Amino acid sequence: MRLLSVKSLEVKEFSANAIPPYAILSHRWLGDDEEVVLQDIELPVAKTKLGYEKLVKSCKQAEKDGIEYVWIDSCCIDMTSSAELSESINSMFRWYKEAVVCYAFLSDVPGDSALEDDSPFAKSKWFTRGWTLQELIAPEHLRFYSQEWKPLGSKSHLSGVISRITGIDELTLRGRRELHLSSIAARMSWAAKRETTREEDRSYSLLGLFGVHLPLLYGEGATSSYAIWFGSHPISS
Repeated sequence: MRLLSVKSLEVKEFSANAIPPYAILSHRWLGDDEEVVLQDIELPVAKTKLGYEKLVKSCKQAEKDGIEYVWIDSCCIDMTSSAELSESINSMFRWYKEAVVCYAFLSDVPGDSALEDDSPFAKSKWFTRGWTLQELIAPEHLRFYSQEWKPLGSKSHLSGVISRITGIDELTLRGRRELHLSSIAARMSWAAKRETTREEDRSYSLLGLFGVHLPLLYGEGATSSYAIWFGSHPISS
């Protein structure tokens, strides 16, 4: 597992039995050309990309929290390696679950936003993306930050409004109900209106929610990937 040092902004690699405490970032991608990827991180080009600011702000917040490392998908996964990408996607739910804290960066929500049902917070596109579903559910501790990196509140504190936005029950959001106790239909309903850039990611983004491990085969389409998933991994309701 690779982690970003909050002090040096260097990516370091750790074996599975020696992973230090880390924070983890949940965010919406800006586009491949604007995110700081692994190959950029120690090059001057990193600072020219729009995604550099959230990387730095994540590290500063982690340092305030006394955490030395941050995991950010864009720069901690080698996106050029299909094997590594497959392994990472299958591990992602666990990585979010094992993080000390998750920072959910809402780039479309101003810092003075009300936290009500019809607010910019409730309308944030973060709540509409496929990948952010597991990133919302898996971490025990999750804190939301505005576009200016002002704290908006925690998942636990905001569980009522989040439940109304997402349809996920408050017990699950608060970690008081084990995920496997929610029916398949319920878990699928949480994802029903969410979108992904790549069609297959509609199913791949749900692997962790069902405890499924599946090789990634991009190009097969969402219907095919769902069929392979349920055919190879029968899940009891």
